[in-house]
Amino acid sequence: MSHISSKGLYYTIFATLIVLTGVTVVIARMDLGALNTPVALAIAGFKATLVILFFMGVKYNTPLTKVVAASGFLWLIILFGITMGDYLTRGWIGFPGR
Repeated sequence: MSHISSKGLYYTIFATLIVLTGVTVVIARMDLGALNTPVALAIAGFKATLVILFFMGVKYNTPLTKVVAASGFLWLIILFGITMGDYLTRGWIGFPGR
């Protein structure tokens, strides 16, 4: 048996996503120094969590669905780690003539 969420819940989540998008725009225009990227990523992560849990229905679904969603994120972290490991260990050669 599936869970049926109310329209009000979806409207609330939608409004939250719109507000967080506005917060992202405001934060992007502010100079937070080294915190710009972590703050933007934290907001984006929270918005992604809301979309995955409610709009994609993972919150009220079976445990197998939750495992599949979590394993997708684990795989994404592995791929980012491999990419950053390659990127950070390269000896960058400058452009000729510089």
